[in-house]
Amino acid sequence: MTQAHSIDQLSAASLAIVEQAAQRKIRMRYWLVISLRIAILVIVLGGWELGATLHWIDPFFFSQPSLIVIQIYDWIMEGTSQGPLWVQVLVTLEETVLGFLIGGVAGVICGILLGRNKLLSDVFSIYIQIANSIPRVVLGSIFVISLGLGMASKVALAVVMVFFVVFANAFQGVREADRYMIANAQILGASSRQVTMSVVIPSALSWILASLHVSFGFALVGAVVGEFLGSKQGIGLLISTAQGAFNASGVFAAMIVLAVVALAADYLLLRIEKRLLKWRPAAF
Repeated sequence: MTQAHSIDQLSAASLAIVEQAAQRKIRMRYWLVISLRIAILVIVLGGWELGATLHWIDPFFFSQPSLIVIQIYDWIMEGTSQGPLWVQVLVTLEETVLGFLIGGVAGVICGILLGRNKLLSDVFSIYIQIANSIPRVVLGSIFVISLGLGMASKVALAVVMVFFVVFANAFQGVREADRYMIANAQILGASSRQVTMSVVIPSALSWILASLHVSFGFALVGAVVGEFLGSKQGIGLLISTAQGAFNASGVFAAMIVLAVVALAADYLLLRIEKRLLKWRPAAF
């Protein structure tokens, strides 16, 4: 008993040492990734600033990081020509979120319906292919003409940008559902609705959520392009105004504001995905 107990203690100690070494490697790799990211950012921004200062590149066309920071600071403290910066961000964000929600919900519903119904899929597939082949950004001009310069035209373009991305993933996710699980549920007496809700949708959930990361970016593109084509407020109008004034710093500053909004939204979607897909094994 004493010898067996000693062996168990030795094994536990060995496992603890191995675990500590693994955790140390994970921490080292984490800080290595962070350090490399910071180094790349410093090199790019430093090279850009140096090149513009020494006139290796023309700051009139390409601006420089210091001028972009000054532009963002001016917008925050003094506002833009269209009003406070946070108002422009909220306008664009509202258009983006509305387009994202409407397009996402419509894409999921249509993808599930056509994925589960062969007749509907055969009938509507040709029309969906035709609509998907049209460059959707071009529709922004039509929406501005028909819906005006208000929010509706931007939301409509964002909806169109989102719909096909989510629809394609939802449709494919439904088609990829485990046929054996569906058959087993039907053998146990589950109705078509119960099979869809309990088997098909959970199976397609990872496909649908994966499309949301991409589709929110498309919704943001749709809102900004719509504002660029014609609007009264929004970040797209900031870009258009800066372009008209040959203000490269303003264009880059607006792009940075958009990037911050997109990254914040992507982080939120990632948190939601992790909460909804707790059953999925962690990635290594």
